[in-house]
Amino acid sequence: MKAATIFLLAISVLTVSSAVSAQTSTKENEVRKAVQSFYDAFNAHGWTRASEFTTDDWNHINPFGGRTRGRSATVSDLNRVHSTFLKGVSDTVEEMDVRFADSNVAVVTVISRVGSYVTPDGNRHENERHLRTFVVVRRNGRWLIMHDQNTIVER
Repeated sequence: MKAATIFLLAISVLTVSSAVSAQTSTKENEVRKAVQSFYDAFNAHGWTRASEFTTDDWNHINPFGGRTRGRSATVSDLNRVHSTFLKGVSDTVEEMDVRFADSNVAVVTVISRVGSYVTPDGNRHENERHLRTFVVVRRNGRWLIMHDQNTIVER
């Protein structure tokens, strides 16, 4: 091959790589935004905008093993716990990892730090780290949380 042909081939590969990288970066940012909206709602203790970042069939598994199915039931459950033992408690993202299962499905793993709270059974939880996994899907051009599971990280 001539040097000019090799040069043009290299430029073409770099151009395609940059375009794919930019597209992936945009998709990843949109997925991160959906997950961050969850944490913004948690910290505001208000879930009225959940339809903007969750699917109708959202499944939520809390750190104590309870499962709530459907956005309406999940929002009701979250409003209840955020008006009682989670009232005023913050949850701060420390790490967020996004992986794409395909072009319309992302799995997001988050490590966060949750402020102190006391559960209804009297157990005190102080400054815990939580590991949460989200399944985020693209529906009608929007990235929405379809499933999340929260686990308390043991020390």
